[in-house]
Amino acid sequence: MPKLNENYQRLKESYLFAEIAHRISCYTKEHPDKQVIRLGIGDVTLPLGSCALNGLHEGVDAMAASETFKGYGPEQGYLFLRESIAAYYERNGVSIDPGDIFISDGAKSDTGNITELFADDNMILIPDPVYPVYVDSNTMFGRRITYMDGNSENNFLPMPDKNVHADIIYLCSPNNPTGAVYNKDQLKEWVDYALEHDAVILFDSAYEAFITDPELPRSIFAVEGAKRCAVEFCSLSKTAGFTGTRCGYTIVPKELRFKASNGEIMSLNAMWNRRQSTKFNGTSYIIQSGAAAVFTEEGMKQCMDNIRYYQENARIIGDMLSKKNIPFYGGVHSPYLWFECPDGMDSWTFFDHLLNNAQVVGTPGAGFGKNGQNYFRLTSFGNHENTVEAMRRFGELF
Repeated sequence: MPKLNENYQRLKESYLFAEIAHRISCYTKEHPDKQVIRLGIGDVTLPLGSCALNGLHEGVDAMAASETFKGYGPEQGYLFLRESIAAYYERNGVSIDPGDIFISDGAKSDTGNITELFADDNMILIPDPVYPVYVDSNTMFGRRITYMDGNSENNFLPMPDKNVHADIIYLCSPNNPTGAVYNKDQLKEWVDYALEHDAVILFDSAYEAFITDPELPRSIFAVEGAKRCAVEFCSLSKTAGFTGTRCGYTIVPKELRFKASNGEIMSLNAMWNRRQSTKFNGTSYIIQSGAAAVFTEEGMKQCMDNIRYYQENARIIGDMLSKKNIPFYGGVHSPYLWFECPDGMDSWTFFDHLLNNAQVVGTPGAGFGKNGQNYFRLTSFGNHENTVEAMRRFGELF
């Protein structure tokens, strides 16, 4: 009989979004006449821009002729896309070596898979509340996790405690689920902490395109010293609407070098390259062709047009929360709005209350950690009409 990875017994019985889908399914079966408006899972609703579509079509057309046909591609991603991403960063004031960029099918995969590069006895520091994948992917390895509290007192932006040692630090900015964004001074404090503790920061910037204030960093590599202590994950899912198309990238600077137990210096860039070459066959050429078109100036303009649409939805939600005197976080540099549940309800009770009485779906904060037990997340990824209607129902309910 095989010995199983019993760490899976430590995982919650159901992944957060699977439980949400289950409750919605049960409700709609019992109430087929009710229109449910979903402002829960952060899935986009607008179609891809014409630049991305043209790029995808060009990739398909290339497969139709022997001269341009593509078979197995480089596991790291085609150079044309890596250079396009580097040029995008350059336009935002950050210099990135294309050789440090690895193309994948999304940030979720990479934030989970990156754990393979680290031994199981590392001390992991994870904010609470936070995206569940960070916790679950480390729990699967049986690792020790220390949580740092995000709460109303620190505006859900926990800062380093110099009395607490960590080897691996997870940060997400703009944050999922709270929408909170670290400023440059705050990120500098984290970088300084990581350098002092010889730690690595795993920085999730999947929502960077929603940042509108030029003073707020869209990449941790805008901070001096970050290339010696940070890995950055990003995705086209929210930037360009690639949730179904699937494309992301991870930046692993060559400067990330740490001493092994035998004294040998090991490169995280080389290790990630080895891991990807062994376990990943590369993202489809067709998808990468579409992604490269996204990073052109016209492609990004089209992406920003879509993002402004979602930002208007966030404004509509925020206006209703303000009208009801419900303080909230996010919604400005993020597609998410995070608020304390009314009337002292816990988040799953509020989820059921909102679903049963207003047919509006959000995400219970409890799914993101203990500090989310009494909080709730709404997303701005619906269409305008549904967002307006959802907030009308919300206003009548409260």
